[in-house]
Amino acid sequence: MHRSKYRLKKIDKLVLRSFIGPFIVTFFITLFVLIMQFLWKYADDLVGKGLEWYIVGELLFYASSTFVPLALPLAVMLSSIMTMGSMGEFYELTSLKSSGISLIKIARSLIVLSILLSLGSYLFANYVQPASQLQFNSLLYDVTEQKPALNIKPGVFYNGIDGYSIRIGKKLSDNQTILDVMVYDHTSGRGNDNVLIAKKGKMFLTTDKRYMILELFNGKQYQELYGNDRKETDHEQARINFNYWKKIFDLSDFKMTRTDVNLFKDNYQMMNQEQLSRSLDTFEMEKTSQVTQLRKFIGPFLSFLKFNFDSLMTQENASQKIDTVLRYQKLSNEEKIKALSVAAINIRNIKGYASFTQSSIHNKDELVVRHKIEWWRKITLAIACFLLFLIGAPLGAIIRKGGLGLPFVIAVVFFVFFYMLTVTGEKFAKEYVTSAFTGMWLSSAILLPIGIYLTYKATHDSVIFNVETYIDMMKGFGKIFIRRR
Repeated sequence: MHRSKYRLKKIDKLVLRSFIGPFIVTFFITLFVLIMQFLWKYADDLVGKGLEWYIVGELLFYASSTFVPLALPLAVMLSSIMTMGSMGEFYELTSLKSSGISLIKIARSLIVLSILLSLGSYLFANYVQPASQLQFNSLLYDVTEQKPALNIKPGVFYNGIDGYSIRIGKKLSDNQTILDVMVYDHTSGRGNDNVLIAKKGKMFLTTDKRYMILELFNGKQYQELYGNDRKETDHEQARINFNYWKKIFDLSDFKMTRTDVNLFKDNYQMMNQEQLSRSLDTFEMEKTSQVTQLRKFIGPFLSFLKFNFDSLMTQENASQKIDTVLRYQKLSNEEKIKALSVAAINIRNIKGYASFTQSSIHNKDELVVRHKIEWWRKITLAIACFLLFLIGAPLGAIIRKGGLGLPFVIAVVFFVFFYMLTVTGEKFAKEYVTSAFTGMWLSSAILLPIGIYLTYKATHDSVIFNVETYIDMMKGFGKIFIRRR
């Protein structure tokens, strides 16, 4: 008995050592691919902004934190295929099975580890990811709103400085002296009414890079002079020759400013499950309140519908109500027109208020669905770690191939299948085809039977990936078809 336990402990250590290495490598490879996808998506917003290296590093750090729950399932699946496939390829599984140890016992340490990883993924998605997502979205917003870095190229008008358009013909090797300079001053708001031209000048930044200094030598200034009459179309033009002209441009707009992160905290992606639940309760209360307000608003206008058909109502009261409703017939034509006009106004008011309430409730329904999707996502992505392990481990035992070849292809195919199911279920939920619960659990509901089936096949030494098996099966179907004909 003690020998058996000792042997199982050694097997657990062997399997874990075989799993940890590929898991760490594949996890960081997957994370790297997701980060590269992010960079490709936002490349246009990042390039040319003159961002400091630590800003880019901070952005990538927060981005990688948001991708962890998505990278974990693929890493677990690929490393489990590689581990069990490698053991099968070198006949370690065969020797262990021949000694009476089942596949479940061989993989029990991985089963426990995958459950722990699922739990860790849930805790990360519920507590760490919302905080990272908040910082990431805030920083990404600041980066996308950041002005492109100051870059005045020869032969091209530069309009990055508000109120000015600057063109230089050539920049000398000292990176300060400029030739053939033209400056359009638009600060008056009247168009091209102030132009400066110079053959030579200097352009440089202050040591703190807060200001740009532009100096022009031996140039001319053309400026239109406006009188008191604003409607006057013909203006005098002044031409001024100058020996020296200097302008200091404030570059504070080119410095990135950080937005208060609290402005983004109400977004559902920045909330944990407890906060999401509170928001959902708030939405339901607001919807109920809006419906109540609508009823109170339209109640006085629809008093004629409050007709009491109670059996205890006296004939006299009934006749009074009928007389009140039919009083319109006794009105004069002028009074009827006024009554119809008032009724039309009331109907428009009711319609407008009802349309506003309906639109508001519809918007809240969309937010409710998105909050529920985010609530369930934190659980389903964590469960996906175990489900993809449930597929990956038996697949590795069946195909008996290690390395990054066939296991990588199979893992990517299944992960893409899982991702497509997740996206489809989420889309169904957003379009009200299914509930948020059904949409977010769609991928898990489909992957679970596949995992159970593959586990059953692996424990019974199935050869479902043997091509000859399928050829024999097709031949059998062909013979049956020929006999029936």
